[in-house]
Amino acid sequence: MESKTFIPTTGTKGVPAPAFQGLPMVLGLGLLALTLWAFLPGVDNDFVRYDDLDYVTSNYAVQRGLGWDGVVWAFASTTAANWHPLTWLSHMLDCQLFGLNPVGHHLTSILLHAVNTLLVFLVLRSLTGATWRSFLVAACFGWHPLRVESVVWVAERKDVLCTLFWLLTLGAYAGYVRELAVRPARSKISFGLALVAFSGGLMAKPMIVTLPFALLLLDFWPLARWRQTKWRALVLEKSPFLLLAAVASSITFVVQREGGAVDAALPMTYRLGNALIADVRYLGKIFWPVDLAFFYPLPPHWPLPLVAGAGLLLLGISVLAMVQRQHNPSVLMGWLWFLGTLVPVIGLVQVGQQSIADRYTYIPSLGILIALVWGVHHWLGGRNPLSRAATVLAGGALLLCLLLTRQQTLVWRNAEALARHALAVNPNNHLAHDLLGEVFEERDQFDDALRERLETLRLQPNYAPAHNNLGIALQKRNRLPEAIGHFQQALRLRPRYPEAHYNLGAAFEKADRPNDAVREYERALALRPDYADAHYNLGLLLGRLGQLDAAIIQFQETLRVNPNAADAYNNMGVTLDRLGRPAEAIHQYQEAIRVRPDFARAHFNLGVALAGAGRLADAGQQFEAALRLKPDYAEAQTNLSTVRLLMTSPGGKP
Repeated sequence: MESKTFIPTTGTKGVPAPAFQGLPMVLGLGLLALTLWAFLPGVDNDFVRYDDLDYVTSNYAVQRGLGWDGVVWAFASTTAANWHPLTWLSHMLDCQLFGLNPVGHHLTSILLHAVNTLLVFLVLRSLTGATWRSFLVAACFGWHPLRVESVVWVAERKDVLCTLFWLLTLGAYAGYVRELAVRPARSKISFGLALVAFSGGLMAKPMIVTLPFALLLLDFWPLARWRQTKWRALVLEKSPFLLLAAVASSITFVVQREGGAVDAALPMTYRLGNALIADVRYLGKIFWPVDLAFFYPLPPHWPLPLVAGAGLLLLGISVLAMVQRQHNPSVLMGWLWFLGTLVPVIGLVQVGQQSIADRYTYIPSLGILIALVWGVHHWLGGRNPLSRAATVLAGGALLLCLLLTRQQTLVWRNAEALARHALAVNPNNHLAHDLLGEVFEERDQFDDALRERLETLRLQPNYAPAHNNLGIALQKRNRLPEAIGHFQQALRLRPRYPEAHYNLGAAFEKADRPNDAVREYERALALRPDYADAHYNLGLLLGRLGQLDAAIIQFQETLRVNPNAADAYNNMGVTLDRLGRPAEAIHQYQEAIRVRPDFARAHFNLGVALAGAGRLADAGQQFEAALRLKPDYAEAQTNLSTVRLLMTSPGGKP
């Protein structure tokens, strides 16, 4: 029976009221509790070097926490080849609250995911009136092992944050439709809230650009607005959303292209084939989540029969969904949701080197789950024995998901575990070899690191980061000509690569080619003005070249980016001393010690500066502090003895 007012539709004749009116609250609390239980092992995980460096552990702007400068940076930054200011602000808040303790960062993401799981239940129930089906979809969504990458990988905070705004948008839109017929004036408020939530999602992760398409799908089912309103009017109604999505898409494409993330070298035929196969692979992993890895490499080519088979399978499912659209519209809606929300990440515009990624299923999987749960419910109808069997099967599936998810969280406990698990899934995973090389490099296991770097390049000869990382490994072994060659090769493959310019500059400096080193540091800074290490190294080099004023500028820039750079304070003090500005030098040494109280060299330098200013007692205290920190500090011992001698000599002067 049609009506001009909003009535939730479920594909069945009416929705029976639950016997227990408190059931939704109990189910919601159960969702929250079990979602937290499933992901709780992830709280003890470490940061991983894979992208967590860019987002938190090496990002000085984020580590400063919330503040006006941080807000300005978040909205202006394109670090990590993305514009997502709200994501940056969420990481800043974590650093403000927890510092670099990974427990707090993981806990925030897990809590956000638990809230998302609850919102799926509440929004679906609001849209359809079906309590148990909404619960089942929410539970499958929240407890599925594919969620682990989005939830326990700190750098993927953008996934859970974006989805929070996605679901809030859907909730506000449902309120808008509900109020449209009975309270038109109030409905505008809900529509505005939906736009605000959508804008928030765009500032968390641009994958939300497909949300206007999802709203149109809701107009088809369960809202069934298309029965009273022409599709053209429904599309026009979404024009503010579509405009915001177009602007965000343009910004994202430019930022990712400038950041070197877009791979334009892959032919369109390859990308189309990969897109078809990726859809099928995602579908398979939703139903059979095994051999999950943090990275799935693109193969050299996809066999034509495989591409054709994937295309035929997708076409067949699409035809079946279309056939069912009158009697069971939820299937078509869910299937189109799945296909449509994957479009930005399916590789038609190839960003990165992955063929698929678990995190990309976070929103799209909801479509499959809706189609499955509502489709099976419609198919079973009133057949009680089958319904009971389906209930038992669903319960078993949920329990299995909970256990698999808890197990999968441990895969992310640290970078080594992550890399070794990926190599167990696929030994030819070049990025896993590269990550393992990073682990060995950090432990000073240079031979092992070199082996992994070489294996990475064997598997992927044109992977610019591998050349850059191999160069680092070779440089640490003093094989400078080879290191320089690999840094240069990395830059031939990716000209806009600030880290490679920086590393090449360091290699040139070590090879006693200071002018070449200055040039490379400056190129790195032209591409990444907030590159603190490049500012610092350039400052040191300019100081050695006698360009003292220019060196001070670089140290000041280092401290602008990273106010806790004790070495920069110390070396600025040394430079000011050389310029004959002792009072300013003393202040810089004191700042270095404030930031790092155990900085023996800064205590020593401060002692020398204080002695030069005639403050012998204060100088002696600094030399004593340096010796407490470094008992074999011969220079400090000599200077302390001299100061004591002068202090006991009549009219002693430094």
